[in-house]
Amino acid sequence: MLDPTRLSLFCAASIALILTPGPDNIYVLTRGIAQGRLAALAAASGFALGNLVHTLFAILGLSALLASSATLFALVKLVGGGYLIWIGVKMLRSAGTIRTENALPTVRPGLIFRQSIVANILNPKVAVFFIAFFPQFVSADAGAIPLQMLLLGCIFVVLVLLIFGLIGFFAGSLGAWLQRRPRTGRWLDRGAGTILVALGIRLAWPGR
Repeated sequence: MLDPTRLSLFCAASIALILTPGPDNIYVLTRGIAQGRLAALAAASGFALGNLVHTLFAILGLSALLASSATLFALVKLVGGGYLIWIGVKMLRSAGTIRTENALPTVRPGLIFRQSIVANILNPKVAVFFIAFFPQFVSADAGAIPLQMLLLGCIFVVLVLLIFGLIGFFAGSLGAWLQRRPRTGRWLDRGAGTILVALGIRLAWPGR
């Protein structure tokens, strides 16, 4: 059983890290502004589930394998970056689609949810983060290490869901307000698409 002090430190550090700007929370933010609360909450849920998958990868040793292989790390980075670029390009292409005035674009939350899971899983930096961060808060005296890792992972997932959910909610509110301004919607899609393409290029860029 994790002691309260160690658990409190983990939660505080996790919140600070989750709030740090990165591909995941920027993705949620851009989805919310461009496509509304439902899209942002779907993205937040997808990233939360993706983090649970990374927890399982860390427990099973797959993340350590990824971190130890420069070739595999670079390959996953390239695929993950390409996936974000593809999503961004799709948003840029949809920016020219005619929509009802002052209305948010049609959102398929299931698709955004799945895209967010895949985007998170294909980010090797998340895998390396889990195997570097979580062991700092486990102890051989507190029981089975895999169970401690799983508990920490579940707590982290809940924190991601709550924080990203709040980011998505407020981003969606801002997006709805901006959509009521003439000709704003098309530029929101273009801006969101451009940001995702930039994030994809940054993720795929050589080096760790």
